[in-house]
Amino acid sequence: MSNRGILSVDVEDYFQVQAFAGAVDRSNWSEYPSRVERNTERVLDLLDERGVTATFFILGWVAEQFPGLVRLIVERCHEAACHSYGHRLVYELSPAEFRADTVRAKIAIEQAAGVAVYGYRAPNFSITPRSKWALEVLAECGFLYDSSIFPIRRAVYGFPGAPRGPYRIETQSGAIMEFPLATFRWKCGPNLPVAGGGYLRTLPAWYTRAGVRSTWREGLPVVCYVHPWELDPGQPRIRSSLVARLRHYNHLSQTEERLRDLLSLGRFTSFRDSGLVLLPSTARTAAVAP
Repeated sequence: MSNRGILSVDVEDYFQVQAFAGAVDRSNWSEYPSRVERNTERVLDLLDERGVTATFFILGWVAEQFPGLVRLIVERCHEAACHSYGHRLVYELSPAEFRADTVRAKIAIEQAAGVAVYGYRAPNFSITPRSKWALEVLAECGFLYDSSIFPIRRAVYGFPGAPRGPYRIETQSGAIMEFPLATFRWKCGPNLPVAGGGYLRTLPAWYTRAGVRSTWREGLPVVCYVHPWELDPGQPRIRSSLVARLRHYNHLSQTEERLRDLLSLGRFTSFRDSGLVLLPSTARTAAVAP
């Protein structure tokens, strides 16, 4: 696994993020000027330039509103996966609500993409110790892998004590592979997050490089992520708390440079193309068919 990583893109619009959940009602999403198409295309162009394939975890709402964008992602040889339908935190849902949201999203994405969807990522990494029941629901719905568990301790997410590398989870509905987000350790300290989202754009570049290389030295894959809105410093500003605005808008102008620097460190690819996920033999050919 030396110098190999998995790149994922969480496809959501700037007004759909958890930081603004208290300021933007889901029922009003259609009233905001969308920038998800142009921003995702910007990511696609950058990946084409670097010769990198990625897994795009797409909101079902986005797939319904912009099916052409989903199809474009697949036509450009990337993997389509599921990021829920309404970007609701898993641990705030009942199992029945979670299943309904997940099924609706999976259907919307598959209809737009024209291919089956096998991967899932929860909004805000909200599969935590109190919502680990969600993994059985995902297996029941036909997902083969998940990348929602972040083995760190944070106020609103995190799964302290979870393995830091890929592992198989057995449920009553079948097995599912888990791919935790990238972390590294400094001596005997706690797990430190690296190479994704706000950690990528706000922490120093040397920190990202050191963390990624440390993870690789342990023989672990680096599972990293980015959002299309993070490459859009000109996006409309939303009235919200100071903390939410600082979290969302900080260093947006640096994301593209930081992402290029990350991709220069090693060989990055999608979950589908990593060789770590056992997918049906038709998954690869169907994904690149015009």
